[in-house]
Formats: sequence, structure tokens, C-alpha cells
Amino acid sequence: MRSQVIIWATLVLNAVMFTVNSIVALESSSHAVLSQAVYTVTDLVGGLFLVWGFYQSQRPPDYDHPFGYGKERFFWSFSASLVTFSVAGIVVLVSGLEQVFSPQPVGHLSSALLVVGGTLAVSLAGIWVTLRELRRSQETVETLLASSHMGLKTIFLQDVVSVFGAFVALVGIAIVDRTGSYVADGLAACAVGVILIGAGFVLAGESRELLVGKAIPPTMARELLGIVERDARVRRVRRLQSMMLGPDDILLALQVNFQDGLTTDEIESTIDRLSSALRTVAPALKHLIIEPES
Repeated sequence: MRSQVIIWATLVLNAVMFTVNSIVALESSSHAVLSQAVYTVTDLVGGLFLVWGFYQSQRPPDYDHPFGYGKERFFWSFSASLVTFSVAGIVVLVSGLEQVFSPQPVGHLSSALLVVGGTLAVSLAGIWVTLRELRRSQETVETLLASSHMGLKTIFLQDVVSVFGAFVALVGIAIVDRTGSYVADGLAACAVGVILIGAGFVLAGESRELLVGKAIPPTMARELLGIVERDARVRRVRRLQSMMLGPDDILLALQVNFQDGLTTDEIESTIDRLSSALRTVAPALKHLIIEPES
């Protein structure tokens, strides 16, 4: 999947919507519109974090980082989750509470409705870009959410949350337009804030697992284990250890009990054959250690 297409498309869309939302929020004094402006700017910052993480992860291995810098993408995805969702959510929630307890007049309601509706449309467009790239790479939303591509998951969930947030803001402004109750504007902002904070905790939790050293999925582990144990020269695999070093970077260590009577050359040729077979099935297997049981 062309992850850079998704990230850069999101950055451009968020930059446009931040500008428009900010102008209308200042004109209308709507906290619901302000919630969209705050979210889009933090979404923009989060996208820049993801881009930075991608380029940092491309650095070659060195003495201090012998397995490379793949986990940079996990770290910056974690940071993007905190900034985009948690920080933005708190700011929006506080702003909404101020409007609830001390309602201020909201003007230019037609412009507010138009810009929030535009934000909703842009968020749907962002989801469409992600779905198009998934179809292009013959993947599904389920495989994306189950993968370790935290940057892409963050972008996708940002758009999904933005759709819900824009819809809530749209409803709040529509209620203000129909009833004249400015409290509805604040309640809409509060609801958006709660949605953002909740999404932030979910994404930060997923990133944390990968940062501390998450293993490959059990289905992949069983598939790789089966390849090794079906080899005629292998008696059994004594130990399988794995770690996700990046979205496309896996470390796998195997301790293998080979059949008795094999020569050193035969064991070496078997290891080479197994290595090739495993990497064919799992191209992300960048670091593979096969240790004969002594």
C-alpha cells in the first residue's frame, strides 16, 4: 500500500480545512466550529509526526541500533495519537464546557453549517483515499486494523473520528439555528472532545504494545512454524520468538532440533532452504535467526 499517498493527501486536506474552520470560528464564535478547527490543526501536526517517523525509520542500522530504526514509526504514531486525539480532545472539551456554563452568542450560522458540512465531506474523502489504496494493494479494512501499520491506522481513525465529530458539530449548530439555544453549541463541542479523548486512549494503547515489543500475530507464527516443521530434516522447533520492529520489519528467532546424523553442511543447507522459504511467505522477515539445538 502506498502509505505516503494517504498521509500526504490527509495533510493537504487538513491544511485547507483548518484555514476555513478557523476563519468561520472567529466570525461566528461557535465552539462547535472551533472544535473542528482545533482538531484539524492537531490532525495536521499528527500527520507531520507520521511523515517524520517514516523518514527516521529509513535510516540504516548502526552500532547502537543493530536492528535499524523501524520502531521510530511506532513512537511517532504514539506521539501523533496523543497530540491529535488526547490534547485536541481536552482543548475542545474545556472550550465546550465554557460555552455550556457561560453561553455566548453564535452568529453566521449559515457559514458555520456550510464549513462543518465541508469538513464532513473532506473527512469522507480521506476515508475514500484510504479505501482506494487498500483495494489497490488487495487489502481490507480488517487487515489494516489488525496490522502493525500504526501510522495508517491513525490516519484512517482520524478520518473516521472526524466524520463523527463533524456530524455532531453539524447537529449542534443546526439546533442553535432552530432553537436559538447557544448551550447546544457547547454540548456539541463537549461531545466531540469526549470522542477525541476516547480514540486517543485506544490508539495510544495499541502503539504502546508495539513499542514495548509485540510478537507477530499467532496465525503468522503458526504458518511459519508449519513451514519449518514440515521439512524432512527437522524433528521439531523447540522455541519461536518474534518481535515487530516496524510495520514491514520482523525479527524471528528459532531454536530447531534437527534429525540425528546430519552433517554440518547438511544443517547449513537446510537452514538456507528454510530461510528462503520463510522469507518468501513473509517478505517483512528482515531479521531471521535459526539456531540448531545443541
